[in-house]
Amino acid sequence: MKVTETKLEGCFILEPKVFEDKRGYFFESFNQTGFNKLVSKTSVFVQDNESYSTKGVLRGLHYQIGEHAQAKLVRVVQGSVLDVAVDLRKNSKTFGEHISVELSNDNKKQLFVPRGFAHGFIVLSDTAIFSYKCDNYYHKESEEGILYNDPTLNIDWQLHSNEFIVSEKDMLLPNFEDAKLW
Repeated sequence: MKVTETKLEGCFILEPKVFEDKRGYFFESFNQTGFNKLVSKTSVFVQDNESYSTKGVLRGLHYQIGEHAQAKLVRVVQGSVLDVAVDLRKNSKTFGEHISVELSNDNKKQLFVPRGFAHGFIVLSDTAIFSYKCDNYYHKESEEGILYNDPTLNIDWQLHSNEFIVSEKDMLLPNFEDAKLW
């Protein structure tokens, strides 16, 4: 597996070794020992989530705070998304910065989003199946978020805003300046 650290410390792009032949392909999507060695962290994933969405669906920017914070390892099973991670760690040299990476069933890239980051994605293909591994359980009372079109973050979601499909809940999230941060 190839691992590339992004400009955000602790946030990694993982690319598996894919074996292809006339029958199709095979790859190891996750190996706990290998993962911990590659990213020099010990994360034990305890919950897997999956979502199905249509083009333009924008989910995020979400995170959990306190003892219920979550690190995530995310990938796309079908389709293509623009995945975004925002550093919310106040003592980080990249506080308030974000990265975006296209994840697809074609490139098979995964993104490791550590605790202390907000996360979101927008579907670029007609449909997408998105898979999350989380190192902590969902805890509704610890859930926080930042408005996807926050002017301070200025995220380029790659689609025109009239194509966005955003939940009512996500439309009510605070701006970066007003959000509960780490």
